[in-house]
Amino acid sequence: MTANLDAKSLTLRDVHRLLKIEEHLNASIPSLLTLEPLTEFEQQEIIQIRNLFRDYYAEGKISEGQVKFLFVARLMWLAGFYQPSIKITLEEGIADISIEDEETIIKGRMDILAINKTQTTTDTLFWILVIEAKNSSVNALEGLPQLLAYAYKSLEYQESVWGLTTNGMDYRFAYLQQGISPSYQLLPALNLIDSEPSIQLLQVLKAICKLENIATPVEAVS
Repeated sequence: MTANLDAKSLTLRDVHRLLKIEEHLNASIPSLLTLEPLTEFEQQEIIQIRNLFRDYYAEGKISEGQVKFLFVARLMWLAGFYQPSIKITLEEGIADISIEDEETIIKGRMDILAINKTQTTTDTLFWILVIEAKNSSVNALEGLPQLLAYAYKSLEYQESVWGLTTNGMDYRFAYLQQGISPSYQLLPALNLIDSEPSIQLLQVLKAICKLENIATPVEAVS
């Protein structure tokens, strides 16, 4: 009998076991991305976003919806994701992930997905960035199992994809790649409350957005 699993219930150990995905350690931002200095306008904007977060956080827990609407959406706009060649979808359901050896199907729904509309094959759009958001009282890494499960599905059609899990304060980027065994690299933590990490956060988002050839088409797995 086939068991249905909600991606929200997965642990990191579950993801490693079911999806046969491996973590590669010692990832660094310079090894994967080229960061550019921020403009004066961008620096002023990130200060405003940082101050807004501090104000909300001082009043208590920030909900998942507030994290997405007030902070993630604004960061994505500032990083350049809002353009005709990129489609942003919310609460997008993933195609079922079937684990034949385990007679298990993983189901789930992504919080935010950025798709490159200019790269298609067999009507498949290529994923640029998958985002999983949590409320501010939850450790950002608790969203990692969900994020990996969602992003893993895209590797049927492309060689790599970026993911981000956040609670509004802390931001953890993951880079997933195909291979004999799929793998991911988790970048060092960034945050929105300290000056230098928040600047680097925006730089990373901008660098991901500018990777026009981030998704290399591959043959779909039948």
